[in-house]
Amino acid sequence: MRRAAGAEPAGIARALPRTVAGRIRALTGAVAVVLVALLVVAWIAIGDARHGVKVIGKDAGPQVVATSDMYFQLSDMDAQLANALLAGAAPGGGRDQSLARYDQDRQLAGKALLKAAKLARGTTEDDTARELLDGLGRYERLAAQALLLDQQAGRTSGRPPKQVLDVYRQATDMMKLDLLPKAYNLTLDNGTLVRHTYEDKRSDVRSGALWVVVTGVVLLAVLLGLQAYLARRFRRLLNPALAVATLGALVLVAGCAAMLGGQADHLRRAKEQGFDPILSLSRARAISNSANADETRFLLDPARSDAYEQVYLKKSQTVLYLKAGNLDEYNTAVQKGLSFGGGRAPFLGFLGTEAGRAADPDRPADTDDALRRVLADYQKVQQNDHRMRTLTDGGQPAQAAAARSASTADFTRYDKDMQSLIGLHWGAFEKAVKDGEHGTGGWYAVLPVAGLVIIVLALAGVRPRLAEYRWQS
Repeated sequence: MRRAAGAEPAGIARALPRTVAGRIRALTGAVAVVLVALLVVAWIAIGDARHGVKVIGKDAGPQVVATSDMYFQLSDMDAQLANALLAGAAPGGGRDQSLARYDQDRQLAGKALLKAAKLARGTTEDDTARELLDGLGRYERLAAQALLLDQQAGRTSGRPPKQVLDVYRQATDMMKLDLLPKAYNLTLDNGTLVRHTYEDKRSDVRSGALWVVVTGVVLLAVLLGLQAYLARRFRRLLNPALAVATLGALVLVAGCAAMLGGQADHLRRAKEQGFDPILSLSRARAISNSANADETRFLLDPARSDAYEQVYLKKSQTVLYLKAGNLDEYNTAVQKGLSFGGGRAPFLGFLGTEAGRAADPDRPADTDDALRRVLADYQKVQQNDHRMRTLTDGGQPAQAAAARSASTADFTRYDKDMQSLIGLHWGAFEKAVKDGEHGTGGWYAVLPVAGLVIIVLALAGVRPRLAEYRWQS
């Protein structure tokens, strides 16, 4: 059945413009609406990128690393207390140096604990920080009591008397069973904030880049549609102003998408090549230092020597895992070689994870060489430990203590090389953060200016045609 001539169109057709001027205005309005949508999507995505860089690079990220250093400082406090008690009060025995480092660690741990408390985002984390602060105070009282009793005993060499060891055991047990686990849990809890921020904001930035492309394609389609309509209706091959507006929109969409893709990559590099290895290597350094202190405890407290030996093996395998049932087997496996590269490393643990990053093309320069130095140092540290225990098992405690003292330089070299490796990742972290900050620089000004230019060009392109249509009419 035909519609009667002159009858009004029904449904959606009734809402569509039926004049040339109306259609031109509708297409121009569509350009403006889609352009605004593009600018809003880009603005939000840039905000997500800037927030992610700020949290990971300036706020939570560095603070979490600082709290992870607290684990090292706490463990080193206990190590220096053991060193001071083993050295005795003999002149030149190293007691004063150990106590000076103990006091330095105590101050640094207190500062890191305050940062951790500020970073706490929930009741559980806040309670952990408070309990850690209270526990540190109790540990310091026990440490001071052990040192006072040792001083009152008038000992200049040999092992401390039983009453000193009893108090020291309370202190070191509190450190190992209460303070260190809480410090590690606090770091993990705070690290969750960085991980969630990274996952959320990187996903948002990538989604934003996709939406920029989608809205950009729609904008280009509308601009090209307007260009084609004007060309067909007014028999003009090209509208220069609209052509420039279309080219400008294309450049804006391509540049914005590329910028957001780069921001997502900066976030990835900051997290995966900076924050993650810094945190894991800092943890490895702290555990290594705690294991080194277990060597002193092994000599200081023979009644617990077997327990300290097993703990040393467990900590060593956490740092660098090779299958072994005892320390002799572990040392033999370590001395066979710790090569890596070209695939999965033949060892696990924190250093195994670091070696596994060798295949990443974005890995910071010189880290492979730095890691090889750390591994060579680690072999020497384990070799020294094996020699010290062999002397102890052979009934030569004095020679074992001398060997332990002589091995200090090798462990110091290992620790310095570990810090150098961490420093390389710090450099990569800071560069990625800096690139992320600079990557969005000026875009909050570019977006409105570019939008204004595009819409002005679009209006400049259609206005003469509207005037021409009215004149023809």
